[in-house]
Amino acid sequence: MLVTVAIIGSARGLKGEVKLNVRTDSPERRLVVGAMYETDPAELGPVTISSVRTYKGSTFVTFAEYADRSGAEALRDTKLVIETDEDDIEDDAWYPHELIGLEALDPEGYELGEVTGLEPGPAHDYLLVREPDGIITRVPFVKAIVTEVDIDDNCVIIDAPVGLFSDADLEID
Repeated sequence: MLVTVAIIGSARGLKGEVKLNVRTDSPERRLVVGAMYETDPAELGPVTISSVRTYKGSTFVTFAEYADRSGAEALRDTKLVIETDEDDIEDDAWYPHELIGLEALDPEGYELGEVTGLEPGPAHDYLLVREPDGIITRVPFVKAIVTEVDIDDNCVIIDAPVGLFSDADLEID
C-alpha cells in the first residue's frame, strides 16, 4: 500500500528548493539526503533528496532530478509516497482511506453522518463528517471526542461537545 510521506509545496530560490508539507511521524528518519521516493503523479518521479534543511519549523529539500526553480515549480502538489507493510501500523493509527466512508455515531448509536476525509492540522488532525443535511463538520480527531474507531464494524464513535454538529440540541439556561 502506498503511503504519503510529504506533499511538495512552493519552490524557494533559484536552485530548486521546495517546501514540504510533511505527513510522516518521523521526518528525521524518512527525509534524509539520498532517500528516493516514488511520486503521485508517477510520471514526475522517482525523486532523490539531495539536501534537507529545516527553518522555523518547516522542512525544505532539493531533489537531484530537479535542480532549478522551474523544475521544482513543476513538482508543486506532488506527493512523495512509499510502499508500506501493514504490519508496521500502530494500534491506534489509521490511514485516511480506512476512515473514509465510516459511519459516524454518537455514544448512544444515533447517526451523526459519514466520514468523508481526514484533514491534517498543526496540533491534531480533523475528521471531516458529512451530516445527513449535507453540512461538513470538522471533528477534532482526539481520544476525548473520537472515542472509538471500529474498522470492522464500519463506524466511529464521536462524543461531541454540544454545538459541534448542526442538529445538536443546545440547552439555554
